[in-house]
Amino acid sequence: MSLKASVDALLKQATDAGDVPGVVAMATSRDATIYEGAFGTRVAGKTDVPMTLDTIVLIASMTKAITATAAMQLIEQGKLDLHSPASRWLPQLSKVQVLDGFDDNGEPRLRAPKRAVTLLDLLTHTSGFGYEFLSADLGRYQAKTGAPNSLSGASGMLEAPLLFDPGERWFYGTGIDVAGAIVEKASGQKLGAYFAEHVFAPLGMKSTAFQISSDMRARLAKIHHRLDDGSLIAGDVEIPQDADFEMGGAGLYGTAGDYLKFVRMLLNEGRGEQGVVLKPETVKQMFSNQIGALTVPSLSSVDRTLSNDLPLPPDNPHLWGLSFMINSKTFPTGRSPGSVMWAGIANSYYWIDPVKGIGGVYLSQILPFADVKSMPLFFGFEATVYANL
Repeated sequence: MSLKASVDALLKQATDAGDVPGVVAMATSRDATIYEGAFGTRVAGKTDVPMTLDTIVLIASMTKAITATAAMQLIEQGKLDLHSPASRWLPQLSKVQVLDGFDDNGEPRLRAPKRAVTLLDLLTHTSGFGYEFLSADLGRYQAKTGAPNSLSGASGMLEAPLLFDPGERWFYGTGIDVAGAIVEKASGQKLGAYFAEHVFAPLGMKSTAFQISSDMRARLAKIHHRLDDGSLIAGDVEIPQDADFEMGGAGLYGTAGDYLKFVRMLLNEGRGEQGVVLKPETVKQMFSNQIGALTVPSLSSVDRTLSNDLPLPPDNPHLWGLSFMINSKTFPTGRSPGSVMWAGIANSYYWIDPVKGIGGVYLSQILPFADVKSMPLFFGFEATVYANL
């Protein structure tokens, strides 16, 4: 069977079986799209709103690589650097504290960090900023103090405590939201406006934004929740459209086709369809391990409504570049060593393989993350692409 026939059969079987309500998947070489397909529906049980190639979804943490790209552009221009205290651009970071547990009365114990947070820390998840769905202590802190949660878009997110001293370990969190606020300060533009001019325009990305326009909303897929019995129901989860700031870590909505252009740009060492986005040496730096001797641990969730656990293979150490995960050995799907990948919380995923010159984007809209049906389907899609190269 051809690549198209093989992937079509895989995705259609999954949507026909109700494993996922709807899915869009695309793959690209350095030169052109080599697969695209959309199956199922934008809303479970509603056959009159089919999933289409131009369906809009919350890409959530797939936003992070775009924010990192913006930060790296400003580094190229000398407006930012990776190693200075990040408070140089965002003064409130000079007051950030480390959460050192709780006293006998349940009050949080806070102390000064051993060193300042840098932009490198923020882009590599070694800053100490976390997500409450992965940290019981952070959730307890928010409950005690009334601090906003990490998907609220409230400005107080930028004043959250650190869970450990910067550089001490890897922990997934809101660091790239903070990096997005730094991009705004250094550029003098709102984050979405900066993206539109400096990333989306040279890539021809016309359906990606923080604000859901009326045209985008007409194509928007609902985010679904998988219940304990395995069934799926459509919900009303949405990133606040009146948020205090645009979340560079999780806030973008967009299409598979748009994100595939971003993937292709990175495959082409920074060259987009309508202009250069990054220098080749910058892309190489982004794809290189930036966390030293640390490795990315398996993720353990404390809120199963948002995320399941994400185990990583112990025999394939995973490293971190400037906003995405790097596999150090060949991945079971066929992904080459030195490739990168990441995901969005509603089970959207991408990978970029600079060795074989291919990448892919997979979009579904299901909570919790690492869904028992959708994540294996992504891996099946990826493996099918490699098997048909």
